[in-house]
Amino acid sequence: MICQECKQRPATLHFTNYSNGEKTELHLCEICAQEKGELFMMNNGPAFSINSLLAGLLNMETAFPEQKKEFEAEQVAQCPQCSMTFPQFVKVGRFGCATCYDAFREQLTPIVRRLHSGNSVHNGKIPKRVGGNLHVRKTIDQLKQTLKELISAEEFEKAAETRDQIRELERKLSAGQEGEE
Repeated sequence: MICQECKQRPATLHFTNYSNGEKTELHLCEICAQEKGELFMMNNGPAFSINSLLAGLLNMETAFPEQKKEFEAEQVAQCPQCSMTFPQFVKVGRFGCATCYDAFREQLTPIVRRLHSGNSVHNGKIPKRVGGNLHVRKTIDQLKQTLKELISAEEFEKAAETRDQIRELERKLSAGQEGEE
């Protein structure tokens, strides 16, 4: 895909805007994105800044005004390795080292939950064209874990049913792999 701005270089940054049920896509190369100073105009609307978005997500004061005093009373968290503080991270927008993730875990958890619709762990996505067997394997792994729990709880009838489900899925998986070869 070619950059929509210069129409010369390949687009490496892809933005999608959903507004009033309409989908608008913007495809830019890195150079055009830098020239625009990370401000992109979508549908002649207000400017959108990636730095402003991240700063807004990390600004705990505006997100939780009732907890502002409680947050200020606490000691400022600091990374033991690079000595970066959380307010410095909010201002800069990136960590100083890998240890910062552990040092600021408590402050990051609510932010990650807001980004991931209430989840604090990102599991990723599996593309449909590749994921057929992966979904079956993941289901088999989950059933095997359930089977171990049922056996330890001495619920042998449910364990036998789970074992049969695992065998059926494994048969389907092996039949699907033989068909692909």
